Amino acid sequence: MATAADPGETRTSVWLTARPAAPARRRSEAPSGLDRERITAATVRLLDAEGLARFSMRRLAAGLGVTAMSLYWYVDTKQDLLELALDSALGELRLSAAATEGAPGGAVEGDEAGWPGRLQTLARGYRRVLADHPWVAPLTAAYPNIGPHARAFDAALQRLLDATGLVDAARTGAHLAVSQFLHGCGGTVRRAPEGDFCLALDVLIAGIEAKAPAGRAPARP
Repeated sequence: MATAADPGETRTSVWLTARPAAPARRRSEAPSGLDRERITAATVRLLDAEGLARFSMRRLAAGLGVTAMSLYWYVDTKQDLLELALDSALGELRLSAAATEGAPGGAVEGDEAGWPGRLQTLARGYRRVLADHPWVAPLTAAYPNIGPHARAFDAALQRLLDATGLVDAARTGAHLAVSQFLHGCGGTVRRAPEGDFCLALDVLIAGIEAKAPAGRAPARP
């Protein structure tokens, strides 16, 4: 399964490596009709259709109607392309204002459930991405997962935790618990019913509420 670099290989995340610009003469030789965005979108479709184990640059190139070597004008390695596809899938998450704007009291106007309800919405959205793209979970475990969409998701989670009023070790523990819960559910998301996931999420949120300072956890309806 193509999930990480070869054992013993040292590689840098595609998000931390700036690709040098190709000389003008070489740029003119690049295949027409291709760009990194189109290649990434095709990668997501191929991973959805055939899975991570069957993914290869040759299969991807065939679907695009180009040679495998043509792809390397736009990415340096297959691993770089998988990182790009991972972040592209995470871009399907809808990080609404209700999920990202934590008011000091833990609620926003018209949001009686406060941060617990917004956290439920955020977590369920993440689960849908894992269900729609089964290859996302193993790639999340294999790569740093520091693309722009991944960072936006974590920023949304951090703002929700701001609304809880937790600080220091309790805040760190809450972030770790939620992150581990969401990433850990990737291996069972297709087997565990939605109701079981929601029940486990309720238990997790109740634990965070129990640690929150008085007055910072909105009352359940």
